[in-house]
Amino acid sequence: MTESTQKIIDTINAIPKGKVSCYRDIAARAGMPNGARQVARILHSMSRKYNLLWYRILKADGSIALEKGAGAELQAELLRKEGVKISEEGCVDFEKYLWR
Repeated sequence: MTESTQKIIDTINAIPKGKVSCYRDIAARAGMPNGARQVARILHSMSRKYNLLWYRILKADGSIALEKGAGAELQAELLRKEGVKISEEGCVDFEKYLWR
């Protein structure tokens, strides 16, 4: 595993329960300001192996990246179980829930 991959994994694992982040911010915190796509690839390929809390990562506008029928409902359900409110449009209020 590369150092940058490990930094991304560590950053994802640091997000507290009831908070969310976005691909861009995870990459920036891991020292890769242009690494949002790398974060997405790591979440896609390593979430199960490293038990990553993938559902806490959203798009930069606060919306769920997954399509309906392809995981969006599960992501919303998991976030709600942690107390995160999601709008009818599938967006999270970053003012309230963004991990800072």
